Amino acid sequence: MNSAASQHAPHSRLAHMPISLFAIVMGLSGTTIAFERIEHLWSWTIHPSTLLLILSAGIYGLIAFAYLSKFLRYRSEVIGEFNHPIRISFFPTMSIGLLLLAIAILQYSPTIALALWAVGSITQLLFTLLILSTWIHHERYQVQHSNPAWFIPIVGNILVPVAGVPLGFPEISWFYFSVGLMMWTPLLAVLFNRFFFHPMVPAKLLPTLFILIAPPAVGCIAWFKLHHGVLDDVARILYYFGLFITLLLFFQWRHFARLSFALPWWAYSFPLAAMTIASSIMLEKVGGTFFAILTPVLLGLLSILIVVLLFNTSRAMLRGEICVPE
Repeated sequence: MNSAASQHAPHSRLAHMPISLFAIVMGLSGTTIAFERIEHLWSWTIHPSTLLLILSAGIYGLIAFAYLSKFLRYRSEVIGEFNHPIRISFFPTMSIGLLLLAIAILQYSPTIALALWAVGSITQLLFTLLILSTWIHHERYQVQHSNPAWFIPIVGNILVPVAGVPLGFPEISWFYFSVGLMMWTPLLAVLFNRFFFHPMVPAKLLPTLFILIAPPAVGCIAWFKLHHGVLDDVARILYYFGLFITLLLFFQWRHFARLSFALPWWAYSFPLAAMTIASSIMLEKVGGTFFAILTPVLLGLLSILIVVLLFNTSRAMLRGEICVPE
């Protein structure tokens, strides 16, 4: 009896593998890009970003292989996730992971970066169209289903120009940026309506509030790229709004400090990485004591966060606490 149960355990774990695991790659690759930016800005002789890139690409490959196996063996479970009112928003983490890897690998191999960017951009557009169509023609969504993860399909579009412009595709980059920016604004209003007038998101999903930082922070970076390194008023507006949301969330630290570890904790990582990168741009273009202090502080917090997340995620996997029924 025990033997039979042990034989089926791995298959059960695979069946319950969540699509949100791809958010790990978003956090790691975002951190990789942050370190690449700082290494260049401060002329570091050591390059931790290289190891982070290898780790990010390796983990993406492992998760992608595992999720493909799940799709081939437990297709109904994947369909169930896509039809879930909350989990559907995490499917674009697959394409966003490719886009982030394209940005990170651009300085090493433009050819590989182009391939990753092309696949990631096309997949991102398909997910955006599918998910928005599902939101429009629905019979099950309620106010309580709205949560910051709804930004994930949008953030991926804003991210496209960061590699798209250097690769020589400005008009395609403007297309994606326009979609992301114009869809971000109404979604932000929907979420604030939920926060102000309806019950708060469940405690387990509280870390996803940090996703609110990502659209303005990534928007600042993308706008900077679209304007070929010129920091103008729009870039400043996007940056400072992202900075305000960051301060607002850190002001609520007590609500986050009492949470037990779970996979949604990875929602802290990519937005903080995006804010670190945007702050490094402000340091380079504006200078001053404030950004000279803020940028290394954010990088230090991001580094500590990634170590904590990797440790807790590894421990949870070894204990069999991940890829289980919820």
